[in-house]
Amino acid sequence: MMKMAKLRAFLQRKNIVITLRRYGIDALGAMAQGLFCSLLIGTILNTVGSVSGVEVFSQVGGYASQMAGPAMAIAIGYALQCPPLVLFSLTAVGWAANSLGGAGGPLAVLVIAIVAAELGKVVSKETKIDILVTPLVTIFSGVGLAALIAAPIGTAAGWVGDLIMWATDLQPFLMGIVVSVLVGIALTLPISSAAICAVLGLTGLAGGAAVAGCCAQMVGFAVLSFRENKWGGLVAQGLGTSMLQMGNIVRNPRIWIPATLASAVTGPIATCVFGLRMNGAPINSGMGTCGLCGPIGVITGWFDPTNGAAAITPSAMDWIGLALVCIVLPALLTWLIGIPCRRLGWIKDGDLKLDL
Repeated sequence: MMKMAKLRAFLQRKNIVITLRRYGIDALGAMAQGLFCSLLIGTILNTVGSVSGVEVFSQVGGYASQMAGPAMAIAIGYALQCPPLVLFSLTAVGWAANSLGGAGGPLAVLVIAIVAAELGKVVSKETKIDILVTPLVTIFSGVGLAALIAAPIGTAAGWVGDLIMWATDLQPFLMGIVVSVLVGIALTLPISSAAICAVLGLTGLAGGAAVAGCCAQMVGFAVLSFRENKWGGLVAQGLGTSMLQMGNIVRNPRIWIPATLASAVTGPIATCVFGLRMNGAPINSGMGTCGLCGPIGVITGWFDPTNGAAAITPSAMDWIGLALVCIVLPALLTWLIGIPCRRLGWIKDGDLKLDL
């Protein structure tokens, strides 16, 4: 008992909190932001450069994309509240894990950066030569672990992602519903749907279904709560995140029904009617209308695909399908489904109110 008490006291002093929230929500969410600020922005700039012919956009985009691994690892370290020497040392760890992890690099970075960060925190400021010990422990443990497990982690993540995409190609109606609903729910929960899609490398038809589900949640809640939150709520949820409604969902889970049912409709419409595919960066599949990254990712995939697909010249039907799936149908369906929910008393005035 004494040893356990000492261990708990040591972990507390080192700010090492071994919980699902710290690793599965805080670290995962921060990783998505790191990926957004590197690979996603880089992909958008590359697309602007390809379409406009202005080389500087492609050059800057290339530099940003190459920093995805370090950006993710540093973001994870920031979420874990690492001391400066540990945080900066994660640059090399992220680069190694992402490079060796292949298509599943983001998952490898998540696992390996967490381990390296916590080990770095263990030795931080414990010796008189902290400037040497802390970076050495953090980098050696992280890079060594990457050499051992990054490739297998990447392969496993790739298998899961490939399985989902294969199933969606095989059963676009059923899987369109499943992927759209589940990824959309993940977007509204306090976890990162963007990171999940990035980890699984979710692209193609499955990525299109994921985009549909995420857009249904964001646009849906923005429209459904307009009477309570007006234009500020429309922008905050429609271009920000539907996660703002999480507190209200806990108080009344039935407010989630309209947007979730809308995603169950738009998912198969995306896969079966319009053949909407995410051939841009996988992270876009889980972004929805946050900064319009979901639609931008689809457009990026048309002109500058990143998963081996061929570039296309989008037709009028492609543009119409994108607008319907991402904006028009989520807004219309959620509003229509919300009418009987309000009349039945499942959703009452004020249930969707945000403190904006």
